[in-house]
Amino acid sequence: MADVPADLDWVRAAPEDATGPGPWIELAFSENDLVHIRETGDPENVVTTTRRKWDAFVLGVRAGEFDHFVEGLEDERPPAPAEGRS
Repeated sequence: MADVPADLDWVRAAPEDATGPGPWIELAFSENDLVHIRETGDPENVVTTTRRKWDAFVLGVRAGEFDHFVEGLEDERPPAPAEGRS
């Protein structure tokens, strides 16, 4: 496993209006085209990959290549709040 620099700027992958502790996924980009990924509930457990592999993963998600992993979960999620309601 690659050493994780202590001075990374972690970016939370959550909607801007999200509240609460999560758990959320956080990303940090470092030198040598490395991407570090962690969960807010376990910040010491960091997965490191390359920028090229990360970009390929993101393109795969956008293309629906991983949708089969979440089949049926739509029914388990609470409905999104309606816009304009308080």
